[in-house]
Amino acid sequence: MASDFSAAGVRVPDSELARDTTELVRDAASDLIYDHSRRVYFFGALQARKRDLSFDPELLYIAAMFHDLGLGESFHGSGRRFEVDSADEARRFLRARQVPEDSIRRVWTAIALHTTPGIPEFMEPEVALVTAGVEYDVLGIGYHDLTEADRAAVVALHPRPDFKQRILEAFTEGIRSKPETTFGNVKADVLAHYVPGFERGDFVRTILDSPWAE
Repeated sequence: MASDFSAAGVRVPDSELARDTTELVRDAASDLIYDHSRRVYFFGALQARKRDLSFDPELLYIAAMFHDLGLGESFHGSGRRFEVDSADEARRFLRARQVPEDSIRRVWTAIALHTTPGIPEFMEPEVALVTAGVEYDVLGIGYHDLTEADRAAVVALHPRPDFKQRILEAFTEGIRSKPETTFGNVKADVLAHYVPGFERGDFVRTILDSPWAE
C-alpha cells in the first residue's frame, strides 16, 4: 500500500533537505501544484527505471517540487519567465542550506529547462527526468511506458481531478501579466487560447524589423 512517502516502488527521500522542501512547497503552493509536483517526481523516477538511468533522488525531488513555484502570485510582476523564477527560488533555498554549487546548478537547470523540449533529454539525469516527469503528467508523453498499476499507485497518492483544465488555468494566471515572457516558448499557446487580444511574438518579424539595415 502507498504511504505519503512511496508509490509504485519509488520513495520520497527521507532527508532534512527533502523534508524542508516538502514543507516549503506545501505551504507556498496550491493543492493542484503540490500534487502535480509530487507526481512529477514519482513519474520522473519511474521513467529513470524504464530508461536505466542512475540519478540523485534528493536533487530530482527538490527540482520537481520547485519547478512550478514561479507561477505563484508573488512572481506575477517579475517580468521573467516563470521557469527562471522557480529555478531561482530553488537556488536561494539550497544556498541557504550550503548545498554544493554543482548540485544547485543541476537543480536550477532542471527547473529552468522543463518547458524546453528536445534539450533536457540529452543532459544530466536529474535534468532529463524533471522534464520527463512533467511531460508524462501534463502531456501524456510516454504514457504507455509505465504500467497501469504504477500510474494508478501514483495517482491514488496524488489525485488529479479535472487536472487538464485546472493546470491550464494555473498556467494562464501565472503568465497573464507578463506575456512577453512567452516569446519563443510553449506558453504562448496557453495565452493564445485563454487571453483575448494576446498577440504572439513573431520571430521572423523580429528579425526583419530589427534596427540592422541588412
